[in-house]
Amino acid sequence: MGEGTHGTAGGGHGAGDGRTTDGPGGARDLGRGGGQDGDGGGGHDGGRARAARRDAAVRAAVERGLLGPGAPLAGLLDVTGIRESAAALREAFAAVAAPGTPVLHAFAVKAAPLVPVVRLLAAEGIGAEVASPGELALARAAGVPAGRTVLDSPAKTPEELREALALGVAVNADNPQELRRLDALVAEREGRSPGREGRSPLGLRINPQVGGGSIEALSTATATSKFGVALRDEGAREWVVRAFLDRPWLTRLHTHTGSQGIPPALMAEGVRAVHALAEEINARAGQRRVDTLDIGGGLPVNFASEETSPTYGAYARALREAVPGLFDGRYGLVTEFGRSLLAKEGTLVARVEYAKSAGGRRIAVTHAGAQVAARTVYAPASWPLRIAAYDGAGRPKRGPEVVQDVAGPACFAGDLLAAARPLPPLEQGDYAAALDTGAYYFAHHYAYNSLARPGVYGYTADAAGGVSFATVREPQTVAEIVAESGGALADALVDAARAATAAPGDGTG
Repeated sequence: MGEGTHGTAGGGHGAGDGRTTDGPGGARDLGRGGGQDGDGGGGHDGGRARAARRDAAVRAAVERGLLGPGAPLAGLLDVTGIRESAAALREAFAAVAAPGTPVLHAFAVKAAPLVPVVRLLAAEGIGAEVASPGELALARAAGVPAGRTVLDSPAKTPEELREALALGVAVNADNPQELRRLDALVAEREGRSPGREGRSPLGLRINPQVGGGSIEALSTATATSKFGVALRDEGAREWVVRAFLDRPWLTRLHTHTGSQGIPPALMAEGVRAVHALAEEINARAGQRRVDTLDIGGGLPVNFASEETSPTYGAYARALREAVPGLFDGRYGLVTEFGRSLLAKEGTLVARVEYAKSAGGRRIAVTHAGAQVAARTVYAPASWPLRIAAYDGAGRPKRGPEVVQDVAGPACFAGDLLAAARPLPPLEQGDYAAALDTGAYYFAHHYAYNSLARPGVYGYTADAAGGVSFATVREPQTVAEIVAESGGALADALVDAARAATAAPGDGTG
């Protein structure tokens, strides 16, 4: 993985050396900063550039009041890093695919469900993968065209399917019962406007049952995974082939082996299984019935250092080696990356409200805990985060490290961002920054203790250290918390109780 970067570039300054279960990936930088590239970029030089931009942004956020006593928590997103990450993804697959191969890279909106983020990625040539009516609405609000949107979910309602087909959004059915729903909806669609252009591409999700990774909850290709049609179950393969032979409108296969904790080699094995299935279906049909393979996302992120590893370039080359026919131009391709696009471009910064000690252990009590880092708090062995220390002016703290806990504000003992972590001493008024939190962290609020959602700000930094901010999401106010918690309905239950008392036995209330 490489060691954490220290020194004036700001890659570490007490960032610790959190662990990861994912294998390393080679790296060379193209001189574009912190991104990855087709040759496996995002190495130490890129990491230093990213860290330097982050340090400048933290200091500027403090100077401009985005962080401070009245704003003790904020999420920061590196706009330059996001753009470089998107470019690296496009370039990696373009380098291995035959010229003219249709490729849609669809961002997994669940990773950062923020409209300005989805809009920025759309401007960088990235579509949207959505898994709920809310995510579809976010993608539409961001201006993502229906033709660049894919709907995946194991629990789509008839109304969700009907909306997707009306819009022309691609749909991957999860199971035989959903496919039967689509049968009826497709017949309904054909009856209204047969052969119309812009119809939704329709596919079927396959669980290749190739096994899991180091995090069971994110392993979606196990023998008993809830996702897709279990390909190795008795009779399943023949059922899938027959489903395609009987439905000329079914033209895609979809798979997703898992996310963090899944080795790229296992991801490639899942893709190989689905490619082989597509070849079998097309051979049995005597024509190209399957024309597109949606290979999901799931590239793991290195949370142990600044290095981007594994890279999109390394993964694309591994796919080409494992599944040579994937890139020969006979199949269109769809990817659904999320965490790997955004994680290393985000930083969660929390003010240290108090510094104390207990049992000889220093404790920095901050404003970041379970409400913005639920995975790390509840499963720290699987989701360790690097922590960087900044002083009250937002400057990186240096000097001797001491073992300390970095605690959150929630009212339970395990609310810790980091335990027994060597860091420069965090004092009252300092800042603790949780690194690599651009995906699945501050964008996913958990309203424990009715703690407010933090503001989220995108930043760009120039070579001279100047920083510009753009508001991505306003900080939540206490009034908004009350409103979302039924504030306007305060008397609803009291009134119901009174009505029940006044009319005993009358169930209508």
